[in-house]
Amino acid sequence: MKYKYILFDLDGTLSASASGIRYSLEKTCEELNVTGVDFSDYTKYIGPPLVSTFKNICKFPDELYDKAYDIYMRHYAEKGILMNKAYDGIEDVLINLRAEGYKLAVCSSKLEENSEKVVDIIGLTKYFDAICGSNRDSTRKDKKDLIPYAVERLGGNTAEAVMIGDTYFDALGAELCEVDFIACAFGYGKVEDMLKHPYIAVAEKPSDIFDIITKS
Repeated sequence: MKYKYILFDLDGTLSASASGIRYSLEKTCEELNVTGVDFSDYTKYIGPPLVSTFKNICKFPDELYDKAYDIYMRHYAEKGILMNKAYDGIEDVLINLRAEGYKLAVCSSKLEENSEKVVDIIGLTKYFDAICGSNRDSTRKDKKDLIPYAVERLGGNTAEAVMIGDTYFDALGAELCEVDFIACAFGYGKVEDMLKHPYIAVAEKPSDIFDIITKS
């Protein structure tokens, strides 16, 4: 086995989550009386830390970030989180990887407690040895910080890990951590953006992931 530790991004890799995130962002803008924000392109806000979306997509002023965060989290907890569903075929991938002896972790920029809830909602908690996400104080929000944290939670080292994700945030984080990367074309990110960074393969569908890992 080339790898022992398999790290999965959450949104767009394990979970089809865009509708719940969009809903929560739209409700946040509505409460803050911010209009004219275009959420039609999921690639712009699925993957990055929430504060980046507030800044770059919603164009909130800095002084609104804390209030926007609280509003977003309220709407996400009440309804948005329940709109998640697992991608078809991803559960079989996890079952087969576990059977082969790999240790698995979720590695998400989403708040850790929400990551745990999402994985539970989509019925995949039992397959993971660790579910890792960001802190409320944003000290662990980027993949370059989350990847070492997830590998440490698994009790391993990054030399034997691979990151699986669907956005350039995942690809960049893997590159900065010198971890191999598998790009998921079935998610929300743009493949061409991911492939600007080092990668070992592209998974066109969830089932491809198992073959890529076991044949590496």
